[in-house]
Amino acid sequence: MEGDKAQAALTSIPALLARNVAQYGHRLAMREKEFGIWQSWNWTQVAEEIRHLALGFLSLGVKEGQHIAIIGRNRPMHYWSMVAAQMVRAVPVPIYQDSVAEEMAYVLEHCGASYVVCGDQEQVDKVIEVSESTGLHFDVVYTDKRGMRRYDHSHLNALEEVMEQGAAAITGLHEELDRRIASIGYDDICVMLYTSGTTGRPKGVVLSNRNIIETSKRTAEFDHLTHREEILAYLPMAWVGDFIFSVGQAFWTGFCVNCPENGETMMTDLREIGPTYYFAPPRIFETLLTNVQIRMEDAGPLKRWMFKRALAHARKVGPQLLDGKSVGLGDRMAYGVWNFLIYGPLKDAIGFSRVRVGYTAGEAIGPEIFAFYRSLGINLKQLYGQTEASVFIAQQPDGMVRDDTVGVPSPGVEIRIDDVSGEVFYRSDGVFVKYYKNPESTASTKDPEGWVATGDAGFIEQATGHLRIIDRAKDVGKLADGRMFAPKFVENKLKFYPEILEAVVFGKDRDYCTAFLNIDLTAVGNWAERNNIAYASYQELAGHPLVLETLQKHVAEVNESVARDEKLNGCTIQRFLVLHKELDADDGEMTRTRKVRRVVIADKYADLITALYDGSTSVYTETEVTYEDGRKGSIKATLEIRDLEPVAMPSMAAE
Repeated sequence: MEGDKAQAALTSIPALLARNVAQYGHRLAMREKEFGIWQSWNWTQVAEEIRHLALGFLSLGVKEGQHIAIIGRNRPMHYWSMVAAQMVRAVPVPIYQDSVAEEMAYVLEHCGASYVVCGDQEQVDKVIEVSESTGLHFDVVYTDKRGMRRYDHSHLNALEEVMEQGAAAITGLHEELDRRIASIGYDDICVMLYTSGTTGRPKGVVLSNRNIIETSKRTAEFDHLTHREEILAYLPMAWVGDFIFSVGQAFWTGFCVNCPENGETMMTDLREIGPTYYFAPPRIFETLLTNVQIRMEDAGPLKRWMFKRALAHARKVGPQLLDGKSVGLGDRMAYGVWNFLIYGPLKDAIGFSRVRVGYTAGEAIGPEIFAFYRSLGINLKQLYGQTEASVFIAQQPDGMVRDDTVGVPSPGVEIRIDDVSGEVFYRSDGVFVKYYKNPESTASTKDPEGWVATGDAGFIEQATGHLRIIDRAKDVGKLADGRMFAPKFVENKLKFYPEILEAVVFGKDRDYCTAFLNIDLTAVGNWAERNNIAYASYQELAGHPLVLETLQKHVAEVNESVARDEKLNGCTIQRFLVLHKELDADDGEMTRTRKVRRVVIADKYADLITALYDGSTSVYTETEVTYEDGRKGSIKATLEIRDLEPVAMPSMAAE
């Protein structure tokens, strides 16, 4: 009975923090690498730091219900800021640190932030720019003091000094803080996170303590997560996935969250930590595989031969061994030898030697990429989620992992498929409270019974109960001849190749499919260097005849694969071009979570799409771009359009 009462009392993140101090006080809670050295805090120390910061917020005058924006990289003090905001019954609103001032202005103005925690001088400058352009006024707390000496500090405070004020707080502030903490309810707001905005302005998703804690509890039990796990917190703090892993599940289970020094050291820090629980979007896994393939191209003949031989055997038996299925003694022994020689060192090199549970989500991952990691013995699984669901809608149980589904409904989640449109709907305790200041969108997304429309088309397999996602419902359509069109299916196959960073496929309501491609500058640049090919810019390399020939071969191979799919064999690509620039979030072509904004691209590159369908062999274009410092410029280019030979469908060949 006492255990049940204790569980029932865990109705907020601050309550979980207090529980962790009592149960895991001297166990590591957080690490951060700074100046090449790992700094560590146990749960008792974390609780003390957060309390000091919460008292500091009270001394600044933070009122209940006010919004506190947090902008910066993954650092313990930024996570502490979110929990401290909850303690004083304010609402934490993390914002993408790479947002330009205009994007930041929208979020700060929309949520009505009164206080902003900034990671460094760059973020402070953007907030000041927003303040000057909008007339809004913020009290700013900054983490890194470098470069801040000559600023007007009438509304600026160093986070370290705010914490010192909290540590020296008078008794009255302690009593007020305790009162606020005690008054936090299970259905009170835990955090507000903004959607990526693939189809318009980002929406503020209000998530309650119930949403976050129930989801964290059930999914931690699903994967048997304990306080012994280690994770690396490197994804944007404004993304719901980072919040659920680095705050929700971390505070529920009591495991350790590790923050890398910066983006450049992330891979080194990943290898040093060796996380046991790891999440990454497909782009990360694609990049890691590309780096492995580049290194193999640079290796000697013997190493390349060994790698190919080992990989072929891994693909044959690796997934079966991982799922505990029967494998012959000879194959098992051979796998063990290759694991000692190849798989083990490779996993150690990419930081995956200790991964017990790994997930990918956000976009569909290419089947070949997914199979590569599982063949090495890495327990990589897929999950399907949304910000509005507190991440989890469906996930793959151990032993039931496939590359063509996203698994079964997560614990506590109900899923249904619309009979007419095929759209996926769900409901659970993780379903968001509302969109902030947007009752119309709330009503159109969540019905009175709590069912949420995902905007994705899919179906549930009757035999297995697994959910299969086809594509975004608005993107799935038909070709002019009535055959199904699902661009993401083809794009994921294209992105398996290390030379292809991004792909956008067109064809809805048209006679055939075409595509834009982005080259991966790292992979293609490495190839150019090995072949003594000089180039002066991304644009020049992207248009090189040998690069175009290589990509044409890859597209042809994808067409062969697509043609074998009964439902989607109409999606073979007949013409393509290689864009003269990378698709970029700063140019509005992608979201901050690297999702393609198809409507923006279709409008911005309408001249290129027209050329793909009017028989042109080349097209001249001028494109506006945004530089890192915010200045605008333009790129001019003449792009070559390549044609592919038609692929015979299996049924046609049989005839």
